[in-house]
Amino acid sequence: MNNNSMNPITEDDIANYLANTPDFFERHAQLLAAVQMTSPHGNRAVSLQERQAEMLREKIKVLEHRIMDMIRNGSENMVIADRLQRWTRNLFLTPAPRDLPARIVSEIIAQFMVPQVAIKVWDVAPRHAAEDFAQGVSDDARAFASSLTAPYCGVNSGFEAVQWLGDPATALSVALIPLRAGAIAQAAPAFGMLVLASPDPQRFDAGMGTDFLERIAELASAALSSLRS
Repeated sequence: MNNNSMNPITEDDIANYLANTPDFFERHAQLLAAVQMTSPHGNRAVSLQERQAEMLREKIKVLEHRIMDMIRNGSENMVIADRLQRWTRNLFLTPAPRDLPARIVSEIIAQFMVPQVAIKVWDVAPRHAAEDFAQGVSDDARAFASSLTAPYCGVNSGFEAVQWLGDPATALSVALIPLRAGAIAQAAPAFGMLVLASPDPQRFDAGMGTDFLERIAELASAALSSLRS
């Protein structure tokens, strides 16, 4: 019995044959013009060569979009880096340690266009204990800050720290950022907390990346360490 009748040729067999016989279409060039396919841009029939050209144009268009996205993201990252540099520079230019909390707040508002910002610092040196930034923090708020190993971003669920803001009622989304010596992800006790808030419920959402906020926290914590000695 003929083996071919038992094992009919499949599409995979044909594809493998063509892939392993690169000179097939050189010997049968007329097939390229004869093969008709349906265009994805309508029901008209197009040749295999036209279809390949359309596919190539589509791939080029996708690559162009990716390149534009990369350029746009690169530009946005450069803007953020410039703002972060200006924010950090202005912290270095603050001569009195007691003025640092207010400078951190005002510069975040100015550089990063955050509608409301507040900060509290505790366990400070005795000469700073009477400052506003060191007052009005409960033990529960301190414990909550120490429990965070990453910024909390999301809806305002009645956090005590939101009451530190000038207008708590308009804080529909918030970022609560612990301040501690070293990396923010450590389990070490926090010595402060930074609150960012917006009337836009999507500004600080639970799914957002927090790398930038963590960098802000670590720079602010390093600057504020002078209040503790």
